[in-house]
Amino acid sequence: MTTMQGPAVFLAQFISDEAPFNSLEGICQWAASLDFKGIQIPTLDSRFIDLKKAAESKTYADELTGIVGSYGLKISELSTHLQGQLVAVHPAYDDFFDGFAPQALRGNPKARQEWAVQQLHYAAKASQNLGLNAHATFSGSLLWQYFHPWPQRPPGLIEEGFKELANRWLPILNEFDKNGVDVCYEIHPGEDLFDGETYEMFLKAVNNHQRACILYDPSHFVLQQLDYIQYIDFYHERIKAFHVKDAEFNPTGKQGTFGGYQSWINRAGRYRSPGDGQIDFKTIFSKLAQYDYKGWAVMEWECCLKNQEDGAREGAEFIKKHIIKVTDKAFDDFVAVETNSQLNRKNLGI
Repeated sequence: MTTMQGPAVFLAQFISDEAPFNSLEGICQWAASLDFKGIQIPTLDSRFIDLKKAAESKTYADELTGIVGSYGLKISELSTHLQGQLVAVHPAYDDFFDGFAPQALRGNPKARQEWAVQQLHYAAKASQNLGLNAHATFSGSLLWQYFHPWPQRPPGLIEEGFKELANRWLPILNEFDKNGVDVCYEIHPGEDLFDGETYEMFLKAVNNHQRACILYDPSHFVLQQLDYIQYIDFYHERIKAFHVKDAEFNPTGKQGTFGGYQSWINRAGRYRSPGDGQIDFKTIFSKLAQYDYKGWAVMEWECCLKNQEDGAREGAEFIKKHIIKVTDKAFDDFVAVETNSQLNRKNLGI
């Protein structure tokens, strides 16, 4: 077994225009001061990474690695969550998701998608140049607005949607395969891959592509009331990335999983800082250790109550306390019996 790596922190929710969160050096110094060991880097802000340059220049990639390493940190994964979202967008969401794309591409869904696909190709090569073997992203969605079967869905609609999603992702998956990197889809509401069933439909549509893997984040499963522990039993072979984000679900007589259009603070299901919610992380870390998860434990901070810097400081300590340093021997080795073929046959009565 392998002891998982961590703690790491996903930088997306911390980047700002104020120091130390406005430069790679500053945010690395901040993360190191909290005893994080890794950073997961979003790839749309050139203050932290020029994705195209990282794909085209090994020298530049090595410089990035050197900057991060000078603070005692490693890059856990790159993230293209926003670009991955734009690989597949239903027209109903065009205006909402235009903000994820460069200004010049807004109002042009075809050009926006082509840009997103190119970004994923850059991410594949950049990850290889940085010595990474996993990449975090979203699948995008053509079907999310149809998740509740009313009005009745036309026969074949879901199958056609997953076929088209697969057509868009297969060339990207092949590019990641060429670069030796797993694509880790964050299984998330709002994406076509939002639970186990939808992940399996996608996996079938991409012919069980070896690079179509999972970013496991149990918080999204609490909000769906899905068994997030058994999920690991089902899909541990495909879990290659891990977000440590807490959540709670407190239904009332007025609202449940759909949330009643309420703000995050007033929803029955809401995200919390690690340790402040209902998730059984002790069992999660045990399961992942049992199944020899080799990746990073990455804190993603999303909380409607707690200050983000307090959440980060507490989150680093929370992950450190939960990572299991796996054993290299059995607990009962002290009473082990020497291997003896003749003795074994005698014990079997043969």
